[in-house]
Amino acid sequence: MEQTTFDTFMAVDIRAGTVVEAEPFPEARKPAIKLVVDFGADIGRKKSSAQITDHYSPEELLGRKVMAVVNFPPRQIGPFMSEVLVLGFPDEDGAIVLAAPGDVPDGARLA
Repeated sequence: MEQTTFDTFMAVDIRAGTVVEAEPFPEARKPAIKLVVDFGADIGRKKSSAQITDHYSPEELLGRKVMAVVNFPPRQIGPFMSEVLVLGFPDEDGAIVLAAPGDVPDGARLA
């Protein structure tokens, strides 16, 4: 594994947020869910597309705390503009399990 520096790590802005909207994304090439995540007053609400349908339905994501990279440039995914990258880990089968920050305020930065 290639090593990195602490400064490089700190350049990636990872924040906690709460899912406030979630809906199926049938237009995506791979099964996905469209999310709107609230990162608090400083960052606001941001959209994301996440390939997490193996473990989650849109309904059970509402109110869930997630972690996301908020300083990548927006990325066009089909007809949808994804503004943040929601983070997760692959399980034994490669399906994504969301990373959860625990009980922290929306907008809290990973330190």
